[in-house]
Amino acid sequence: MPIPPSLRALLRTIPTLAPVSNRAVLSVSGSQATEFLNGLLACSVQGKQTYGAFLHAQGRVLYDTFLYNSPTPSLSSTGPTYLIEYDPTPSEAPTLMSLLKRYVLRAKVRIRDVSEEWDVWAAWGSERTKETREWNWARSGAVEPVWRTNEWPWGTENGTILDRRAPGMGKRMLVRKGETPADASTHELAGKDAYLLHRIMHGVPEGSVDIQPMHAFPIESNLDAMGGLDFRKGCYVGQELTVRTYHTGAVRKRILPIHISSPTSLPPYMSIKPSLPSTTDDAAVKTPRLRGSSTLLSSIAAPGIGSSVGLALVRLEHLRPDIALVAEERGEQSWKVEPLWADWWPEQPPDEVHDLNSLV
Repeated sequence: MPIPPSLRALLRTIPTLAPVSNRAVLSVSGSQATEFLNGLLACSVQGKQTYGAFLHAQGRVLYDTFLYNSPTPSLSSTGPTYLIEYDPTPSEAPTLMSLLKRYVLRAKVRIRDVSEEWDVWAAWGSERTKETREWNWARSGAVEPVWRTNEWPWGTENGTILDRRAPGMGKRMLVRKGETPADASTHELAGKDAYLLHRIMHGVPEGSVDIQPMHAFPIESNLDAMGGLDFRKGCYVGQELTVRTYHTGAVRKRILPIHISSPTSLPPYMSIKPSLPSTTDDAAVKTPRLRGSSTLLSSIAAPGIGSSVGLALVRLEHLRPDIALVAEERGEQSWKVEPLWADWWPEQPPDEVHDLNSLV
């Protein structure tokens, strides 16, 4: 269902500036830096800033990343200098530094951890016009934004990326450690929870909680709709399964915003189970057994309404009016979960829709 007015009121519509926590930055420079990164990232690297992901060879996500052109040119390196912003939380995946070094071989690149030099900030609410988009759908249910503009969609100001993952997300900036962005003079300063609420309400997953390393698939994690996948570029790590899913597969899950009856945030990875209303009518038509469950990801208490909102990896076959979804914590307590569609999410044309219940 669409986001109701009571929840839409949670969105900050005034110009807002907030820090983005738990981010690290790597520098990749050298005469072959562009070719090196283009062979690893699932997006196209053309010497410009962009958003994408590093994938495992079997097509699962390792890190979702922003790729910046460095705002400060390197004096010790020839060629471009890129800054990779990512979530460094330890996980089953190798560290991004070790992953990149594994593929360097003889490439003329230099890799450094520059996390102590940069902070990450997000700004939104100053957009004057509402963005509309065109979309390209695949039969599988994958969808890509179509950029009909002569300007680079992710912006051309070094160190500042236009956050095109969803309309209304604003922009993202690298700022020298300990300094305040220039936008502080025109934007209201908010805390990190304001940014978390902002991206949850826009249906934007980010980092290792929402896009679990070594487990999450890129299309199920909305990387296609957020502009982070290029299905037409040359070879890159994890390409085979990703492109095969795009052309011949079926997208069975998506990360969606959810409304949770719990007054507080809940721990991630709780199971969200489906149920049908009970009936005593022996003549009632038997319905197929509900398969699988959905998974809670990030969540945060919604101020003033006595409940919480979050993101969840939802099985699309469970999005039926007669199916109730419930989050359970080891059988001790349960909360009602209501999946929502972000305002910007495109509607799939009827002739491109798979019947998920009929697929084996």
